Formats: sequence, structure tokens, C-alpha cells
Amino acid sequence: METWAHGQDIYDLLKIPRVNGDRLKNIAVIGVRTYGWTFANRKMEPPGPAPYVKLDAPSGDTWEFGDASSDNCVAGSAVEFCHVVTQGRNIADVNLTLVGEPAEKWMAIAQCFAGPPVDPPELGMRSAS
Repeated sequence: METWAHGQDIYDLLKIPRVNGDRLKNIAVIGVRTYGWTFANRKMEPPGPAPYVKLDAPSGDTWEFGDASSDNCVAGSAVEFCHVVTQGRNIADVNLTLVGEPAEKWMAIAQCFAGPPVDPPELGMRSAS
């Protein structure tokens, strides 16, 4: 996860598009599993149950996590989801669909790596490549 995320920093710096594959699923799984960690790390209570997550894989497959829900979900590109949970992108810089307070609050501060709380990059700070 960290190798991919820091590698993306280099792609961004050089303004080179990256070709991702379905091995990215490992990062998506870590991202989903750290829903509770994101809040606990900030000494906050989760605003509700973990959202249903439905992601479009680079191969065109669909990855789904949790119980299907139309009122608490995150949906869209697996690549963008991984950028957000590794804090390579601000949620406002990607095109993920967020429905419900738990999804919105989580994605605003998502952090799937260990250590003290770290804020995501400011809006527009990291370019999409």
C-alpha cells in the first residue's frame, strides 16, 4: 500500500499517467477495513455503520464490500478510492459518489495507514494523473 501510494507521488511529480491493475484490490481491502480505525485514530466515534463500497476495478470488474445500501455508500473508481484512503487525493478532487453521513465523514478524513492522524491534502494540491 505504501509503495503504491509513494510511487504515485513520483508519477504525480513527473506528471506521468500511471497504468493500474487489479492488484490494487489489496489497497482497497485495507481502505475498507480501516473505516473504524480512521475515527478511532482521531478519538472520534464513527458516525454510523461502515458504508457499502462498490468499486470499478481497472480490469472492468466490480468489487463490493459490505451490505448493499442505497443510503450509506461509496461508489466509483477503485483507483480514486485508493488515492483517497492513502491520502494521495482530497475527496473533492475525485469523482467518487458518496451517499450518507458515514460515507461523507469517512472519506473526508480516510486514513488506511498506521500512525497519528494525518489530514488529507488540500483541495487541488495533488494533481490527478
